Amino acid sequence: MKGNILTHKLFNISLFLKGIFAFIEAISGVFLFFTTSDLFLKFIYYFFGHELIQDPKDFLVNLLLGLFTNLSRNTQIFFAIYLLIHGVIKLGLILSLKKEKLWAYPLAGIIFFLFVIYQIYKYFQNPSTFLILLTIIDTFVIILIYLEYKNKLKRN
Repeated sequence: MKGNILTHKLFNISLFLKGIFAFIEAISGVFLFFTTSDLFLKFIYYFFGHELIQDPKDFLVNLLLGLFTNLSRNTQIFFAIYLLIHGVIKLGLILSLKKEKLWAYPLAGIIFFLFVIYQIYKYFQNPSTFLILLTIIDTFVIILIYLEYKNKLKRN
């Protein structure tokens, strides 16, 4: 019984965190759609310019600058749509899971699994520690969804 309580608590925490990230993704998608890369660069220089003065090789600032310096409008629109769709789908699934809709558990598991497959595919195209971390977290969430679903079926 203690394992079920711990699983349920971890499940709720993971849903809360994934919900926050899904909301940020959706908002970022909308923001990307209605802005330009020049605006992003101005934003980066405004908020992080002092970091470049202190350390011209600052990893994070240079990474952000690299992302937006040569960003084409088509690429920006692709990422905007991707983030918006990704965020909205995850938010819908998370809300359905919070409402304990039984159909949402297998659907969320399948969709999150497809996201994991896509992340692995993208990793082999462009290796990234962030993608590895995201994939590990998503895999953990899929396991929690499965365990929570299994517990729900036992109780019903």
